[in-house]
Amino acid sequence: MKTKKYVEDLRKKSVSELNQELVAAKKELFNLRFQNATNQLDNTSRIREVRRNIARIQTVITQMENA
Repeated sequence: MKTKKYVEDLRKKSVSELNQELVAAKKELFNLRFQNATNQLDNTSRIREVRRNIARIQTVITQMENA
């Protein structure tokens, strides 16, 4: 149910806010991959979670542009 709440919050934002959030998520993913490569990352499942959040953000942006 946490995912539905996250998507609802995304739908309330404007496209520019979503783009900012997308950039922040991509930076976080880069940092997580860097930490993983240097064996400093404890919670490796966070990488998967951030990747899916990026996909959710991109999906909402596409839906807003097509609407």
